[in-house]
Amino acid sequence: MPRWKELPAELPPPARQLIVRLRGLKDRSGLSSRQLAARTGYSAKSWQRYLNGRSLPPQEAVAAMSRVCGEDPVRLLALHEIATEHRLEGRQPAARALESQPAPPAQVSLESLPAAPAQASLESQPAAPAQASGERQPYGRPLRAALTAAAVVTVLSVSAALLLAVRLTEARTQLAHQRDATAATAPATVSETLVPVIYTCRPERRDGRWHAGLSPTAEVLLSNTQVGLEVAEAQCLLRRAGSAPGDIDGVFGPKTRRAVEDLQKRNGLIVNGVIDPPTWNALRQADPS
Repeated sequence: MPRWKELPAELPPPARQLIVRLRGLKDRSGLSSRQLAARTGYSAKSWQRYLNGRSLPPQEAVAAMSRVCGEDPVRLLALHEIATEHRLEGRQPAARALESQPAPPAQVSLESLPAAPAQASLESQPAAPAQASGERQPYGRPLRAALTAAAVVTVLSVSAALLLAVRLTEARTQLAHQRDATAATAPATVSETLVPVIYTCRPERRDGRWHAGLSPTAEVLLSNTQVGLEVAEAQCLLRRAGSAPGDIDGVFGPKTRRAVEDLQKRNGLIVNGVIDPPTWNALRQADPS
């Protein structure tokens, strides 16, 4: 288990909790930073930066790590949303400080309010009223400046609050859409509630490419702990190509991973144990060995 560096003291609590959870996932998976990078698509340096608290990982990185480590991503994505909202709120300290300040023109007295009308009326008066005008004149301009500043501060505060509310709403909407899309397209992962199923392979060659009759996909990424028809299709094609994946049960386990690595070695591909588009292409075109 790696010895983690202490997280920065200024890290907000939601972000700190998220990073601690991600560290725990990495520890339980036993993956190195390079292995984690190969399976998630994010570089090892990026994961070191995320897990040491120097920057908040993007939502896609959190979902990818959950998938690779066999964790339900819903709770981690919800925690990521809270941390993101906390970071957005932290970008408006000046606006919140201005909202908490008392009104600037607190020292204004009732005597200084009619300064402008008094000046207009004094133009038609003799010398005596002119002295009164001279007494009030120093208070007129500071009052108007203070009132103008107060109005500007109020407008800026309201605008900042509205902008923050709009951005938070957009972020929540985007997250909801991405969750729906992920749930609709991503293969399932292994859980205790799954009932073992043995699939029947029906290999045939159509247009120069092999198919097992379970899934036509050639792009879905498959790795450890994933289940479904796509996995069963890959297992059938692995068996036909001479790499033994074990039972055709639609479960991506250790035997299936070893079979994938064997096929990748024989075809000169990157050996990562993940069925990616190049590996699918090799499966569709491979001849039995």
